[in-house]
Amino acid sequence: MANIVLVNPRFEVSYWGLEHALPLLGKKCNVPTACLPLLAALTPPEHHVTLVDENVEEIDFDTLAQADIVGLTGMIVQRRRMLEIINELKARGVFVVVGGPWVSVQEDYFDGLADAIFVGEAETTWPQFLDDWKHGRHQYRYEQAERTDMTTVPVPRYDLLKTKNYVFGSVQFSRGCPFQCEFCDIIVTFGRKPRLKTSAQVIAELEAMRTAGLSIGFIVDDNLIGNKAAVKVLLADVHAWQEREGYPLQFFTEASLNLAEDDELMELMVAANVTVVFIGIESPNEDSLKEAKKYQNVKKGGTIVERVRKVQDAGLEVWCGMIVGFDNDDTRIFKEQADFIGQTDIMHAMVGMLAAIPKTPLHARLKGVGRLDLDDEQTFGTNVIPLNMSRDELRDGYIGLMRDLYNPDFYFDRLENLYLTREFDFGRARNAYLRHHPWRRRRAQLFDAARAFGLFLLLMKNVPDAQLRQVYRRRMWKMLRSRPNPGVMFVSVVKCATHYHHYTMSREMSERRTLVNTF
Repeated sequence: MANIVLVNPRFEVSYWGLEHALPLLGKKCNVPTACLPLLAALTPPEHHVTLVDENVEEIDFDTLAQADIVGLTGMIVQRRRMLEIINELKARGVFVVVGGPWVSVQEDYFDGLADAIFVGEAETTWPQFLDDWKHGRHQYRYEQAERTDMTTVPVPRYDLLKTKNYVFGSVQFSRGCPFQCEFCDIIVTFGRKPRLKTSAQVIAELEAMRTAGLSIGFIVDDNLIGNKAAVKVLLADVHAWQEREGYPLQFFTEASLNLAEDDELMELMVAANVTVVFIGIESPNEDSLKEAKKYQNVKKGGTIVERVRKVQDAGLEVWCGMIVGFDNDDTRIFKEQADFIGQTDIMHAMVGMLAAIPKTPLHARLKGVGRLDLDDEQTFGTNVIPLNMSRDELRDGYIGLMRDLYNPDFYFDRLENLYLTREFDFGRARNAYLRHHPWRRRRAQLFDAARAFGLFLLLMKNVPDAQLRQVYRRRMWKMLRSRPNPGVMFVSVVKCATHYHHYTMSREMSERRTLVNTF
């Protein structure tokens, strides 16, 4: 039997990390990485597995030194911390294996340190490695010959997670995306043919999440609707489960903009209690979209603004990803991006500078023409050297755009446009269910009111900026007078906490004028 410890390194402060808001919510991390509990489920039962997430607990290196195998995962933005952890472990003579998104695209990053690496998916290679290790014949590099058959994936070991420390849980319905965006590494890792789990698998995972005490789930699929026909069946079954169980789980997920072209699919997502969808919009500049081969966003059935509003009107709040620094962008793009966000009433826009991830077509193209900064320690925040502006102009324009988007008045104007002027109904399917179950509705309203009041008090106590506290009080009073619904009030106070994170992060970037490399 092997004593195995699987480790997720801590993140630096990031847009989605919500580090400035988490103390207000009484949590330590937004969401657990999906791979660790899955790897634990894939581990043969004769082994003992422990999960360590540095985002919720300190790493005890002396305890890790007693393990037979320490497995380390990590995304691109975690790579430096991964190196620090591996160096600490190797100094103690620990056997270390590495997998995850970063090593899958930059295989030589841990040369001379890792005892084994896993490239891409690991549903078959992880058990294979453990058998090889047991017999003293392990390889250095493991990569599956075939894509994982998702119908064979077990229920993750949610029971090994310290779930009380997380805002959300994570669940996966499918892998793969049919599109060919030049900058994206998803099709490199998971391919362009979407593969789905069965309804029985997904519902078993939902039951396990529920047992673990989680009430919100992030469906981590990079594009939930890659196979529309198949996911409709799955969503219909999730809807039936929600109805049967009284809507115990709320979801948010990621999807492509062609969602707006399918009314039935939007209805099914809402019925399954998907409340938020993150869409990779990237740019209002159509030439930039064509450059990036983001053809699914090019004019089709209306403008991008019209399609976003159609998704919102269907009952799905839209968050989005935006990118600046395409070859077809010049310094006008920053105002164009801000104008677009204002027109769509999107509150949460994750803006990034174009970055070239190894193994992607973008990386190959820019490397071929000498437009990559290969210094791993550079501080412009991206390895791409832009074409129609300087690196300083790109960095400063990006920072200025982030400040503009999270200017309190601009942010809360978008909130009020969506929730007051347009009367957006957050959690439409669950709300309809509760209207037919008055006792449950009353209990839910009391719970939401208590949560909203408690979180608001924490904001007033812990936000150090008096002017910002005043903005929150004024805007929440207007929301309460205009739409005195406990559920809407709780969502709105959460928006205040989220705003505090994004506002603080954008101001810190502005003060530093240097950016951690995020590619």
